[in-house]
Amino acid sequence: MAKVVADGRVSGMTTLLVRHGQVVGFKTYGKKDLATGAPMDKDTIFRIYSMSKPITGVAMMILYEEGKWKLDDPVTKFIPEFKNLKVMAGVDDKGNMITVPAERPPTMREIMSHTAGFGYGLGDRHPVDRMFREKRVLGANGLNDMITRISDIPLMFQPGTAWSYSVSVDIQGAIVERISGQTLGAFMEERIFRPLKMVDTGFYVPAGKTDRLATLYMTDPKTRQNVLATAIFDNPPPDYTKAPTMESGGGGLVSTTSDYGRFSQMILNGGELEGARILSPAAVELMRTNVIPKSVLVTSNGTSGSRFNEAVGFGLDFMVNLDPRASGSLEGANTMSWGGAAGTWFWIDPTNDLYFVGMIQRLGGTGGEDLGTAARTLTYQALVDPKK
Repeated sequence: MAKVVADGRVSGMTTLLVRHGQVVGFKTYGKKDLATGAPMDKDTIFRIYSMSKPITGVAMMILYEEGKWKLDDPVTKFIPEFKNLKVMAGVDDKGNMITVPAERPPTMREIMSHTAGFGYGLGDRHPVDRMFREKRVLGANGLNDMITRISDIPLMFQPGTAWSYSVSVDIQGAIVERISGQTLGAFMEERIFRPLKMVDTGFYVPAGKTDRLATLYMTDPKTRQNVLATAIFDNPPPDYTKAPTMESGGGGLVSTTSDYGRFSQMILNGGELEGARILSPAAVELMRTNVIPKSVLVTSNGTSGSRFNEAVGFGLDFMVNLDPRASGSLEGANTMSWGGAAGTWFWIDPTNDLYFVGMIQRLGGTGGEDLGTAARTLTYQALVDPKK
C-alpha cells in the first residue's frame, strides 16, 4: 500500500482493518491534496460514490422491517410512473431502437439486485445508457424529476432475466422518500447516521469541515500521473461543499474511513452497534443472501473484479461471495463487499468476524493497482489462526 502511494500512482490512502471489534490497523499514507501538501488524516472526508449503495439498502431494509414493502411487490406500487415501461428489443436497419412492452413491472427484489433492467449512463456503449446520458438522469432536479426522466427510457432487458449495474439504487432513494415522507438525507440522518454516530457522513460537506475533504484526482492517460479530476462519467465532478439538487442514494454520499467502519461493524454485528439497533440479524442475513436466479448468475458479468457465477452472487445492495475458494478468493464465506468510482472499497467478512475499509480519491476505481486484492491477500496472510 505504501509503495503505491510512494510511486505516485495514488496521492494518498487510508486503510482500516477491524477484527472481533478491535482495530488491527488504521493507517494513513500520502497526501489528501498534492498542491498544498496537506497530509492524509484519519478524519479525511472522501467521496464514496457507489459505497453509498449499501447504506441506501439499509434504509430500504428499515422500511421493509416496518412492513412497508415486500420483496415481490411490483415497483409500480410506489413508482406508478413506471406502469408503462418498454424494453429494448433491438434496432431496425436504420439504427432506430425497437421496443416492446415490459412483460411485467420489475419487483422490489429486482430493484435491489440490479436485475430490473434499468440502465445507468455511466458508459455509453449501450443505446439505453446513451439515452440516460442524453436525458441527464443523474443530473435531475430531485428524485421525482429523475423518476420522470427514467420512465421514458426503455429497459435493457425484461425484468429478472439478466444483471446490469444500474440506476436502481437511486430509484430506491425515491422509494424511501415516498414511503417515509422525508427526504432521503433526513431519513438517513435520523435512522442510520445519528444512531451509529456517523458524524461526518452525508450528501455534502458543511462549511466547517471543507478543509478535511480530500482532493479528487484522475490518472493522466499520457503521463500516468495524478491530475485534478475534470469529469466523472463525462460530467463535471459535483461540488460536495454545497447541498445537492438531488440526493443520490446510488452515489452521492461523503464519509470518513471511521464512519464507514462504524456502518460495517453494525452489519458485522447483525444490525446493531453500541446499543443502537438499526436492523434485525435476520434482515442483515437477508441482505447477504444471493437473490439472483441461477440462470442469471452464470450469464452476467459482475464488477469489483468478480464475475458472477455459482460462487459469487448478489444480495440486496451488496455483492456476496458465497464460496470464496471456488471463486479464487481468500475471504470467508458470505463476505459482503462493494466499491466506489474514486477507488474506495470495503468488505465485511462474517465468517472471520472482520471488516476492511480502504479509501483513495482517484477516479477509475482501484483499477491498475487492484488494491482490493492486495488488501485481501495481506489480511488473510496474517490470519494464520482463524479460530482466535
